[in-house]
Order: sequence, then structure tokens, then C-alpha cells
Amino acid sequence: MLRRLGILLTVLVIFLTMIWFTRINPGTVHLDLAFGTVEPSIPLAFSVVFIVGWLFGLGCTALFILRLLHERRRLRSALRATESEVSSLRSLPIADAD
Repeated sequence: MLRRLGILLTVLVIFLTMIWFTRINPGTVHLDLAFGTVEPSIPLAFSVVFIVGWLFGLGCTALFILRLLHERRRLRSALRATESEVSSLRSLPIADAD
């Protein structure tokens, strides 16, 4: 419940900030891209950059999580093999120390 309230509050703050930013910046910006030029409004340009940055961060985080999951899977497999080896060594009779 508290997590949902936090997410709702965060979305509301971002939404209100975007509305406020739109009201105080009614102009346009000239963007010269490699394939052409565009003149979007300032809030639209910032919104697009924000969304692209958010998606990039989400992709990097997903890649990091996938690497961690792969390492975890590998370590669990190594742990199972080691536990199996220890179990088999424990069942061997102890040799006399002559």
C-alpha cells in the first residue's frame, strides 16, 4: 500500500512539474539533426529527451539484472557440484594414518 502511494505521488509530482514547465516555456527550439532539422516546442523536446533517457536507463538496468541472474545461475550450479562432491567424499571410509 505504501509503495503504491509512493509511486502515485512520484507520478503526480512529475506530471505537475511537466505542466508547470509547459506553462513557463511556450517557445520552440531549433534542432539540427543528422538527417534534417526540426523545431519542436521546448516542453516536447524536453519530454522526448526525458523519455529516451529513461528508456536508456531502463535498458542498462535490465542488462545489469540479466548479468546478475546469469552469474547467480552459474554460482548455484557450481554450489550444487561442490555439495555433491563433499557429500561423496564424506561417504568414503577414512584411511588409516600410518
